[in-house]
Amino acid sequence: MKRYAWVLEVRPGYEEEYEKRHDEIWPELLEEMRRAGQRDYAIFRHGLTLFGTFVCDDIDKVYEVMKNSEVFARWGEFNAHLMKAEIDPTTGYPYMLPLIWEFEG
Repeated sequence: MKRYAWVLEVRPGYEEEYEKRHDEIWPELLEEMRRAGQRDYAIFRHGLTLFGTFVCDDIDKVYEVMKNSEVFARWGEFNAHLMKAEIDPTTGYPYMLPLIWEFEG
């Protein structure tokens, strides 16, 4: 199992709406995340910066499920105006951050 992370920005004035939408996350989205193999997913916010992290066994499966999922597409469209996102065109997902250090003690 490997850990992945991304960074995005919430647009100014949309911080509360972004949090509200995640408080009311769609059950079908959670099911798609499970189907993709994502686990231990968390999003943190510092000011306008969003930092997401998750673990999975197969990142290519995550990309494949997301690319072909109507639910992920709807969620992305539903939230697009709230965020500034730099998307990797090869994966359709935010650019992954390089892991610098990890402690599993």
